[in-house]
Amino acid sequence: MADGNEENRRIEPKGSADAAQTKRRRRSPRRLLKGLLYLILCGLVLSFVIYSPLFTLQHVEVSGNATLPVSEIENIAQLEKGMPLLSIQTDEVMRHLTSDLRIESAEVRRRMPDTLQIAITERRPIATAAGDYGYLDLDRQGKVLSVYRTLHQLPIPVITGTTVPGVYIGDDNGNEVVTRILYFLQQLDDAALSQLSEVHVEANGDITIYTNSSVQIRLGPLEDLDVKAQQTQDFLDALPSSLHPIEFVDFRYKAPFIRLKDMPADIEEDKPDRAQ
Repeated sequence: MADGNEENRRIEPKGSADAAQTKRRRRSPRRLLKGLLYLILCGLVLSFVIYSPLFTLQHVEVSGNATLPVSEIENIAQLEKGMPLLSIQTDEVMRHLTSDLRIESAEVRRRMPDTLQIAITERRPIATAAGDYGYLDLDRQGKVLSVYRTLHQLPIPVITGTTVPGVYIGDDNGNEVVTRILYFLQQLDDAALSQLSEVHVEANGDITIYTNSSVQIRLGPLEDLDVKAQQTQDFLDALPSSLHPIEFVDFRYKAPFIRLKDMPADIEEDKPDRAQ
């Protein structure tokens, strides 16, 4: 009897499982139909939202552009008014924008119901250097923005005493000295940068900067550039209002040394100790 009961207990779960499986099979087509109808409904709603005239591109708001007009940015981004807003892939728009040499970076966001917001950072030259084909304009990242045979007038300094060989438009600078000079220059604001005419690399590696008024800024070696950049910025801010003509300022010392043009030569002997 015990064995029979045990056998019945084994059989009953099997029968129950078969019944439940049969029940599920009976309900399966109805569930599939409901699921299919739900997907169709979602698709219709999504299609309405995407292609509805209420959600089409009507406005492009651009910020950060200094030289590129909005119409040019729209062309670069391959945007047209009336495009379904939700079908615009923002990462694709950013890819189009940053593929243009004039644009360093871009951010793109949708603003419902009909606006695309674009924030860009334009590439701008901060220094000119000599290259194989003449002169190169370089941005803060060392990207070559333009190449020309004859040096032309720009409100940016010329780097002399070293060259950037083997590059053309769109290439990256490979000269480490120039890279560090660009790092220094990018920390100066536009007003300070426009006062500089030349950044010269001396034979011993020291850097001497010349202003438009022929004042020398002696940086020394390319070290402590953050500190020297702040010192240079402060000096250039104060230079236009200086009461006495300045011959040079020397940042190679623990305390900056300023020599006036009418200062006796022997006073130079009293300069502070050279920074170690």
